Amino acid sequence: MVETSRTCLIVQPIHQAGLDLLARGGLMLRHLKQADAQTLVREASDCVAVVTRSAGFPAAAIEVAPALRVIGSHGVGVDAIDVPLATARGIAVVNAPHSNVRAVAEHAIALIFALAKSLAAADRATRAGDFGFKYRTRLVELEGLTLGIVGFGSIGRQTAVLAKALGLKVIAHSLETALEIYAEIGVEPVADLHELLSRSDIVSLHLPLTASTKELIGAAELAAMRPGSFLVNTGRGGVVDEMALIDALDNSPLAGAGLDVFASEHMPADHPLLHHPRLLLTPHIAGSTEASLARTAEDVARGVLALLAGERPRFLVNPAVWPQRRGART
Repeated sequence: MVETSRTCLIVQPIHQAGLDLLARGGLMLRHLKQADAQTLVREASDCVAVVTRSAGFPAAAIEVAPALRVIGSHGVGVDAIDVPLATARGIAVVNAPHSNVRAVAEHAIALIFALAKSLAAADRATRAGDFGFKYRTRLVELEGLTLGIVGFGSIGRQTAVLAKALGLKVIAHSLETALEIYAEIGVEPVADLHELLSRSDIVSLHLPLTASTKELIGAAELAAMRPGSFLVNTGRGGVVDEMALIDALDNSPLAGAGLDVFASEHMPADHPLLHHPRLLLTPHIAGSTEASLARTAEDVARGVLALLAGERPRFLVNPAVWPQRRGART
């Protein structure tokens, strides 16, 4: 196959370190100003590679990209990329699953601190001259509390390490983690999700979005949580039933929640999540430290360049594509 295109579509901004790698690898970079589906379809037709973030890469864009050989996901999540269709079309999907581990774990801990110490509300009170705030507000010490981690991959494990250093007891629920990994970190495995929820003062979610995890945390699960407990989600927004969460904050003893991820990043201004006083929200920034962004951009760029050079990428999301990948030398 003679490669006629060297255009790489940069769907959303990535760190300059990754852009420099792609350019040194001989790719011509085309940056999009907006990442809606219509723009992706219009701009994808002549691209050999794509690097995307939360916008993903939909089926319609894949269908009109005959030269496309690789889609790079800036981070671990690929739920916004049509991976089955990409595989069927011979297009490799690569990601960067380890580069933001420390950053996301630190953000989960930051949300836990902020909820326990009512930092957002305290800031508002101080600016309003309300120093009586301290007499009305429940503040929580973390030492000795139980943190329940749901999803015990790299980020969940790093969160556990940081939490244990703060004096938290850590328990975790995962259907995929070997028992020896729990033992290495000193974390108690809990096989039943509802048992973990009922035993935890704080629950931190670190799950991908799949058919089995979609709205995994719903009304029944929220009702199982301890009175006065906190929920933190830095994984995927769709794992939580957001309307059930609002109801739990209004009508159950759940004390608060910290969310960095949402079912949609295009919420209308009147969305209930944006206005609830016991919700602490951040705009999907957990993995966006300077160091993390540089590592992630470099890792995804290396994966893209490896594929285009005929080498098997280190982080290949769809290994079944390898024997039938576009551009394979025969």
